[in-house]
Order: sequence, then C-alpha cells, then structure tokens
Amino acid sequence: MGKISVDTPLAELTLRKYEKPSGESRRELVRKLCLSLGLLQPGDSRDVVVDVLQAVLEAERELTSTEVERRVIEKRKEAGLELLGIAPSNIRRQLLRLRDVFLVEKVKNNYRVRENTSIMDIFEENLEKYYLASIISRVKEYVQEIDKTFDL
Repeated sequence: MGKISVDTPLAELTLRKYEKPSGESRRELVRKLCLSLGLLQPGDSRDVVVDVLQAVLEAERELTSTEVERRVIEKRKEAGLELLGIAPSNIRRQLLRLRDVFLVEKVKNNYRVRENTSIMDIFEENLEKYYLASIISRVKEYVQEIDKTFDL
C-alpha cells in the first residue's frame, strides 16, 4: 500500500451569506455571525460558541475563562437551552477558535474583544484585508498555474 499524504491548509476561512439582519435577538445575531464566519455549522445543535462570543461581547471588562464559563451557563439557562458543551476545556477551546478568527484576544489570562474595538474594524482589518486577501492571493497562484499547465 502506498502512503496517503494529508494536505493540511496553511489558512482556512469559511464565509456564508444569509439574509440581512432584521430585528433578531442578541443571541440570534451572534449565532448568525458565527454561522457567517464558519464558527458554527448550519443545523448544528452544539452551539456553545455563540454563548461564549456573546459573553465576551457583553462584558464591560476582560474575563477569565472561568467567568466566561459562568456567563455561558447563565445565558444557556436564560435561553432554555441544554447545558451541553459547558465543560471548562470546551469553553477554552471555543475561546481559542474565536482567537483564531481574530474576534477575541487573550491578555495575560483574561479574554476580551480584540483591542477593545468594533467587530467591523476587526473584520475589515484582520479577516478581510489580511486573512482573506492572503487566501485569495494563494488561490490565484493555483489558478494561474492551472492556466499555464493546461494551456488555457
């Protein structure tokens, strides 16, 4: 048997387009953002990332992972949702995922919205101009190489 190589991407970004926001609850707005950014899959019942992001967005100060966990539990109880995915290790994993898409940053052992700035600024500066641009640039290199290789 031959060795199967695994192609590991250097960067990955999933973007989805939904209808324009129109009077959704805070949780539903955060959920749609998570879906739009690929942090949540459509139809996924394991949506604790929504509560983690909402807890950080609503915080008036930096939060420890324990404080995020406590707020997530409160949010899920208020919304009448099952307390799934609330293990401390999973909360930290979701915070890491939010850090990976530049929405949240860790300062010492606390978490906050990146640079205490607006989500729009974060999206434009980090995701759109930096992350997405570098991905598109690399895809274009493959497209150019395909055109050259196949005489197109």
